[in-house]
Amino acid sequence: MKTMRDIMTTNVDACSPQETIYDIAVKMKQDDVGVIPVCEGKKLLGVITDRDIVIRAVAEKKQGSTRVTDVMSSELVTGSPDMTIEEASKLMSKDQIRRLPIVENSTLVGIVSLGDIAVHKETDSKAGIALSEISEHRDQLQ
Repeated sequence: MKTMRDIMTTNVDACSPQETIYDIAVKMKQDDVGVIPVCEGKKLLGVITDRDIVIRAVAEKKQGSTRVTDVMSSELVTGSPDMTIEEASKLMSKDQIRRLPIVENSTLVGIVSLGDIAVHKETDSKAGIALSEISEHRDQLQ
């Protein structure tokens, strides 16, 4: 059975807590990603998503010089490298998340998205179920 270690992206571009939301937006554009982990060294402190920037910064009329720590998500759900794809899919569905930071000994070692899960044929339906449950829940909140 495949684990997160088999499918996770390991070349993750992280940022420091001192960086600004402008810096992060530029990094997201350059990397073509929607999430950037916030780390002190290799220790994961939080993540900032494109949605965090829109909802917690732009919609609140915060300046581009606002520190990432002012808008990042710090209550994290994380996975381990040895977690199975099925376990990760269930966790992501339960907690309504689309990206799962993978941590080992408090160190960020990778990240897995629903897309990563979906590309593995044995789990296509699991990713689809997780995505539909996440989307369904978000629709109910609006």
